[in-house]
Amino acid sequence: MSERPNHPRQTSIDEQTARHLEDKIAHRPDKTELIERNILKDDKGIAPGLVAAKEKLQRSQLEDQLAKAVASRPTREELEKSGILKESEESPAAAA
Repeated sequence: MSERPNHPRQTSIDEQTARHLEDKIAHRPDKTELIERNILKDDKGIAPGLVAAKEKLQRSQLEDQLAKAVASRPTREELEKSGILKESEESPAAAA
């Protein structure tokens, strides 16, 4: 293998931009602050590779709960029979 040259690596950004980026990195918030601000999720004890699978499962469970709730809600006729809706009331969408 060939040896690397002894000169410093050339960058594609100017010194002012490099200093600006270094300053931003030096003053970035730490992990606990990002968790407090809900930017990062606090998944203690879970392998990073499983976090996405966990979130997907939680979302799927929430979707199932919502589908069950929507499927079990009473119909318009049931609401009219129980006196919650009046028979003469129309939904705003139907009136338009």
